[in-house]
Amino acid sequence: MGRFTWPLRNPTIRIRVTVTAALVAGLLAIAFYIVLMVLVRREAADNNRLYMGRVGRQVTTLVQEGRLAPRVLNGTQDRVQVVDAQGHILAASPRMAGFPPVNFPLAEDRTFRQGQSCDVQAPNGDCFLIMAFGVGEGRNRRVVYSLDNDPGLLPRPLIATGLALLVPLISGMVGYGAWHAAGRTLRPVEAIRAELDEITATDLERRVPVPPRQDEVARLATSINATLDRLERAVARLRAFVSDVSHELRSPLTALRMELEIALSEPDNGDLRDPMRSALQDAERLHAVLDDLLALARLEAQRELEIEPVDLLELADQEVLSRPRRTRVTVIADEPVIVRGGRSELGRLLTNLIDNADRHAESAVTIVLRTDGPDTAVVEVSDDGPGIAPEDRERVFERFTRLSNGLHRDAGGTGLGLAISRDIADAHHGTLTITDRADATPGIRFILRLPR
Repeated sequence: MGRFTWPLRNPTIRIRVTVTAALVAGLLAIAFYIVLMVLVRREAADNNRLYMGRVGRQVTTLVQEGRLAPRVLNGTQDRVQVVDAQGHILAASPRMAGFPPVNFPLAEDRTFRQGQSCDVQAPNGDCFLIMAFGVGEGRNRRVVYSLDNDPGLLPRPLIATGLALLVPLISGMVGYGAWHAAGRTLRPVEAIRAELDEITATDLERRVPVPPRQDEVARLATSINATLDRLERAVARLRAFVSDVSHELRSPLTALRMELEIALSEPDNGDLRDPMRSALQDAERLHAVLDDLLALARLEAQRELEIEPVDLLELADQEVLSRPRRTRVTVIADEPVIVRGGRSELGRLLTNLIDNADRHAESAVTIVLRTDGPDTAVVEVSDDGPGIAPEDRERVFERFTRLSNGLHRDAGGTGLGLAISRDIADAHHGTLTITDRADATPGIRFILRLPR
C-alpha cells in the first residue's frame, strides 16, 4: 500500500475551507429545514381550519333550520359545541360532552371569529384552533364552536425527524467535497511553493510547474515564471555589467600606474610632462567611466523622474555651447519643442548624442528639432562620419560596446553613453533609434522620439 501524504505540509487553509463550507451548508440546511417546517405547519393548520369550517357551517345550518338536537351530534367524532346567549350549552358532540362552555367570546355584532387559544377546556390537547359562528340575535342568539388541535411546531414528527437528520448529512457531504476540492486546488500551489524554495541565485533557470488546468493557479504560475525570466535576465545583465566594469576600470588604472611608475623611476632623465600628460588623460577617462556608471546606477535606482516642462531647443543650445567641439555643430529648429520630463536626464541624453556624433564626424554635426503631429517631439542628431553597419546598429546600445572599425575614433568614449541614452529615452516612454542620413550622404542619424 502507498504511504498516505497530506497535499499540504500545513493544512490550515484546507481545514478553514472545509469548516467554512460545512458551516455554510449547515446554516443553509437549517434555514431550509425551518422554512419547510413552517410550511408543513401552515399546511396542517389550513387543513384543520378547512375541516373545522365545514363542520361548523353544517351545524350552523341545523341551528338556522331549527333542527338542532343532541341526537344530531351524537354520531360525530368532532369537537363541536352550541351555546346560547346566556352561555348555556345547548348541544355538544360526544367528544365535548361534560366540558364547560368554550371560552372564546363572539361579539353581538359579529357572525364569525377564528383564532387560537390555550385557555380552553377540550379533549386531547392543550391549545386549539377555534371557529365561532353566530346565529340569530338577542335572546335567540346561538354560537356554534368548532375546535381542532393546534398543529404545534412539529405537526408531522416523522417527517420532521427525517428532515432533521438530513442537516448533518448535508453538512458532512459538503465538507467532504470541500476538503477534496481544496486539496486538489491547493496541491499545485504547494508544488509551486516547493519549487520556489529550491530556486537560488545560482540556478535561476529553474521554473515552477504550471498546472494543466487554465485557472487562477495556472495564471499565477505563468506570472511567476515570467517574473523569474525577467529576474534571470536582470541578474545576467548585472553580472555581465560587473565583469565589464571591472575590465574597463582595470585598463586605465593599470596604464595610469605604469605611467606614474615610469615618471617616478626616472626623475632626472628629461621632462616629465609627457608621461604626466598621459597619466592625466587616463585619469580623465577613468573619471568619465565613473561618471557614466554613477548616472546609470541612479537611472536604474530612480523609480520616478522629476517631471517638468523642458524646452529641447533651449537644452540643445546649452549643451552645444557648454564646451568647445572638434567639429562644427549646427542646431536647426523652427520653434521651441516642449516635452515633459527630467531636465537633467534629458540634458545628459542630448550631451551623449552630441559627444558621440562629435567624436565620429569628419567635419560637421547637425541637430534638427521638430514635432511629428500633436503628440510627438523628434530630435535628429546626424554626423558625416563613416556610419554604422545595419547589423551593428542595435549592438551600439549595449553597455561597453565598441565597434572594431571605430575604436580609434572612440578612444575618448566610455562605451556607456548610448546605453544610458536609450535607458533615459525608455524612462520617458520614448524611443532612440539609428538610421541613415536623410540626404543619403555618408554618416549616421540618431532619431529620438519623445511624447510631448
